[in-house]
Amino acid sequence: MTATLPHVGDLAANEPVYRVLLIEDDAADALLVEELLHDTELRFELTTSTSLAEARSKLAARAVDCILLDLHLPDVSGTDAVTTVRAMAPHTAVIVLTGLSEKQAGSEAMAAGAQDYLVKGKVEADLLRRTVRYAVYRSRTERAAAEAQSARLRAEENARLERGLLPRPLLDTSTVTVTTRYLPGAEKALLGGDFLDVVEGDDGLLHAVVGDVSGHGPDAAALGVCLRIAWRSLVLAGHHGTELLHLMERLLVAERGNQHLFATCTLLTLDQKAATATLYLAGHHEPLLTTAEETLEVPSEHGIALGIVPGHRDWPATVIPLPDSGALTLYTDGLTEGHNGEANGRLGIEGLLPLINTTPAEDPAAHLDSLIRQTRALNAGRHTDDLAVLRLGWGFR
Repeated sequence: MTATLPHVGDLAANEPVYRVLLIEDDAADALLVEELLHDTELRFELTTSTSLAEARSKLAARAVDCILLDLHLPDVSGTDAVTTVRAMAPHTAVIVLTGLSEKQAGSEAMAAGAQDYLVKGKVEADLLRRTVRYAVYRSRTERAAAEAQSARLRAEENARLERGLLPRPLLDTSTVTVTTRYLPGAEKALLGGDFLDVVEGDDGLLHAVVGDVSGHGPDAAALGVCLRIAWRSLVLAGHHGTELLHLMERLLVAERGNQHLFATCTLLTLDQKAATATLYLAGHHEPLLTTAEETLEVPSEHGIALGIVPGHRDWPATVIPLPDSGALTLYTDGLTEGHNGEANGRLGIEGLLPLINTTPAEDPAAHLDSLIRQTRALNAGRHTDDLAVLRLGWGFR
């Protein structure tokens, strides 16, 4: 049964409509409660259930603001009824209805999680109105506090992940300008499975990595953190090129467990004195080279992604000469796989390069921000993927 009371009198002028679920197997008691609700002059929608099983299906179909719960139902009784209802609707106010002879039942019900209790036969309209209002207010306050706590814990967790995935560049003497941007694809997430890093070795060479773990969510992010930390540690220990990729792959296989995750990445070693860059592509696309004239893809040899065929070690090197001044941009496919503004068209590198070459590039950070805004505007939310961009700019001579 569902009954809706239209607004009557001054009392309900600013009242919300309270969605009330009454769980009561006694038809006479249920009728009395409905009449009392009408006398409160609250605006309400009342739904009744005669058992917990019936209430479960109704709660699954629609949310309610307040549950009026009899403690003696055909399928559950006592405080078990309260704990079960709270588990079914953890953010809903629960008011227990007790009998005159149940002196301890009310306090025990509140200890079990109910917001309040009322004694049948001793409830007046004013008391019921105040009890419903306060119980709903308290329940909403508790929910807001729980959501704030959850948001705080999520922010702390993501801050820890951020330190793992987005570290500070480790530079000593290098004059290369490092600019990074990171955006997760998942809604409400702060981080995904993409990772990047830059370190300067003792030999003065600048080493960089951009990678992308397959999939989304915490598993991909955790594996990305492992790979990024392993990369930095191995580089500082003197490992480079094919050997470095082999060790990263071994770690990936060990850490992914029974999940069939893999990772693509680009390794780059920049030699400022020789004005060259050495590239290793493990299933990743080519970086972009920016000169005074334009930005183009860097023709590079390709190798297999990490974890696809463990132990294969097929990662050829590409050495490219660098101009006196310019920039290399490494990025994950979140920058190019979005839509290009047309119904079924993808942006791709063919659409990305014109955007880069027509976007003012005096300030690297502003240039990347503008480029990302443009690609996301064209995509209009139709494709979501993590995005990591690493730009290295220089003027050698």
